[in-house]
Amino acid sequence: MSNGQTTTVQGGLVTAGLSGNCLSRALKSTADKSLHFFVGLGVLFALWGAGIYVVTLNPTMAMFGDFGPIPALEALPELWKYGTIPNALVSTGYRMAAGLGLAIIIGIPLGILVGRIRWFQRLTNVPFQFLRMISPLSWEPIAVVVFAEWDQAIIFLLTIAAVWPVMFATASGLAKVDPAWFKVARNLGAKPWHMVTRIIMPAVTFDILTGIRLALGVAWIVIIPAEFLGVTSGFGFAVEDAREGLEYAHLMGLILVIGVVGFVLDSICVMLIKRFSWHRG
Repeated sequence: MSNGQTTTVQGGLVTAGLSGNCLSRALKSTADKSLHFFVGLGVLFALWGAGIYVVTLNPTMAMFGDFGPIPALEALPELWKYGTIPNALVSTGYRMAAGLGLAIIIGIPLGILVGRIRWFQRLTNVPFQFLRMISPLSWEPIAVVVFAEWDQAIIFLLTIAAVWPVMFATASGLAKVDPAWFKVARNLGAKPWHMVTRIIMPAVTFDILTGIRLALGVAWIVIIPAEFLGVTSGFGFAVEDAREGLEYAHLMGLILVIGVVGFVLDSICVMLIKRFSWHRG
């Protein structure tokens, strides 16, 4: 009985020790990441402030003082108080969600067809590559004519910009799947729907999420200039309005918010990739 108790106590101590080591490593990793984050951010703001300081040493360039980081940060409470930032988050967020959602709905099935059906891949490769290389913003004059509302036109531009990363990432991931998996599934009586849900989607989740991350970055870049014209809401409109009103501190504050929102969205994609991909350790 004594030996059993001793073994239990020792096992508990070992387990507690391992848990303590894991917790210690996790805390150290978090501390390192936080340190790198804040140091990198500090360097960025220091370079930004130094650049504005050097420019404004010339008295004729004193007007550019409002482009500095301190005026930009000071403008944020006012931009939030008067609803500029909240309204832009809602309007731009709606357009982003709609455009990116359509790109995912269209891109994943197309990617599966390209990656799974050889003749379809050969038939569509040249047209898809041709369309992919056309700047999304070059479709703007056509979108304005075709769609009755500017919101619809912007959503179209975001979709045409974001669909290609999703589609090609899905096709690339599917091309790496072992064909033997499909043979085994067919021998076991799997239907096409089972192939998609039980083999294809789990196998290419990492690639799809990576494609969505790339698509999100492209769409976030496209939406700001797309909102410069025709609409009266969104970050693009707010930036253009601040420029026309010569409110340069507000302009830089909005640019700062655009960067923060984009960074947060990208970080969410990274977390989803780590959470739902079978590639994680």
